[in-house]
Parts: sequence; structure tokens; C-alpha cells
Amino acid sequence: MSRSPPQGQRGRKTRSHRYASTAVAPQHPRGDSCRTTSSRPAGGQQQPPFGGQPQQPYGGQPQQPYGAQPQQPLRPDEEKTWSLLAHLGGIIFSFIAPLVIWLVFKGRGPFLDDQAKEALNFQITVVIAYIAAAILGTVTLGILAFLPFVVGVVALVFSILAAVAVNKGQWYRYPVTLRLVK
Repeated sequence: MSRSPPQGQRGRKTRSHRYASTAVAPQHPRGDSCRTTSSRPAGGQQQPPFGGQPQQPYGGQPQQPYGAQPQQPLRPDEEKTWSLLAHLGGIIFSFIAPLVIWLVFKGRGPFLDDQAKEALNFQITVVIAYIAAAILGTVTLGILAFLPFVVGVVALVFSILAAVAVNKGQWYRYPVTLRLVK
């Protein structure tokens, strides 16, 4: 006596049953292989991916996350170059350049780590000074409207002094900086 499928399932095949008996699934015109809708067949055993070996999810060596590679320390000349770019990048891109450099190269060298944080702290201080100068210029009805220009010139001069010092391999500290990032 054969058993008929439930009322809603009659005459309907799913992808997982359609290709269960074939060794290779048909290819999509774009080249993608068809994927099954269920991860486990009815027997409870896991099937290997199409064209591949069975995967061992918890056995073997631990895998690193996607894109993560072991962090290798930078050479001294690379540290000096990226430190220079952190200080000079602040002239054009404000605090974004030192922030990106510090986040990308964090822990790859003590000189770069310190100088990127120093440049980031200085650029955050400059942004705060710009905001304060703009507010003072507005409140005084334009009498102190020159203050944002003064802040810009001071930031340019200190960034160039920092870049020259870093290019010589010296650890540089900006004179008036809030140390927000430690």
C-alpha cells in the first residue's frame, strides 16, 4: 500500500529532491550553481557542497575570519611614511586621515601608533577650535570673524612642523592639544 503525500504537497517537487540523485547540479546561465533550499536532506545527513569535499565545521584547524590576516609589524621606514601621512593628511582631510591610519595600523608599530594618535588628537582639537571661533565670530557680530582663519594658519604651521619632525624620525608632540584618544 503506497502512501500519498499530504494534500498541499501532491505533485510538487522541491529543489532539494529534484537534484538529490544527480552528482552535479545543472548550471545557471550566469554560471552560478543552483543551491538547495534546505541544508539537510530528509535522512538527517549533511551533503557535501556541489563539486566539493565534505566540510568539517568543528574539526581540524580553526579558521580566521574573512579578510583577516596575521598582523605583521611595519618596517621603520613604513612607520615613518604612514606617520608623515597622518600628520599631513590632517591638513586636507581634517581628523579623518589620522583616524583611518590609526585604526588600520593600530598595533603594528609603536612610532606609528603614537604619531597617528597625536595627529588625531590635534585634528580633533582643531575642529573644536574652528567651532569655537565660528561661534565667537557670530556672537560678536563679525568683530572676531578672523578667528577661523587664524585657527587654520596655526593648524597648518603645526602640521608642517610635525611632518618635518616625523620625517626625521623624531617623536613629535603638538604644543596645545587635548589628549582625547589615549
